Amino acid sequence: MRPLLALALTLGLLSAPPLAAQEAATQILTLDQDRLYGASLYGRALEAKSLAATQALAAENRQIEADLSTEEAALTTQRATVTAEAFADLAAAFDQKVERIRAAQEAKAKQLTLDRDTGRKQFFDAAVPILADLMRQLGAFAILNHDAVILSFDSIDVTDRARAELDARLGDGATTPPPAP
Repeated sequence: MRPLLALALTLGLLSAPPLAAQEAATQILTLDQDRLYGASLYGRALEAKSLAATQALAAENRQIEADLSTEEAALTTQRATVTAEAFADLAAAFDQKVERIRAAQEAKAKQLTLDRDTGRKQFFDAAVPILADLMRQLGAFAILNHDAVILSFDSIDVTDRARAELDARLGDGATTPPPAP
């Protein structure tokens, strides 16, 4: 229960209507979008995929760093055996290679972020018809993000019910075609 609501109930400023009246009169529902995403099979599958890709990129970056360190050490030992002009050319080529690799790895990291955001958007696009059905079942006119609500009864929060519906209909999203745009 939210602290402000708990205080109001404790002070007797608010009293919850009987449960039957709440069910019949609930026209506004709340939903914790982050909890819905993070607790659902589909959301967890997307996060696991994102985490695996991020870890793979980190491992790739560590390998590249080790390879470049080895190459830099070899370049340093060549300094004594080649002319200053030749070494300058080798060092410049190495620097260009490092910059190309850095730019490519940064692009991969940005793509991972974009892919994660796209997956999250697809999740909520797929959730919309399910949430609309839930609204119809409960006779509600709106679902608000619970973070935007200052004071409410927990009984209007449909996050767990929505998560159960999403899991039942979409599973982990592996076999569910994305919703049409």
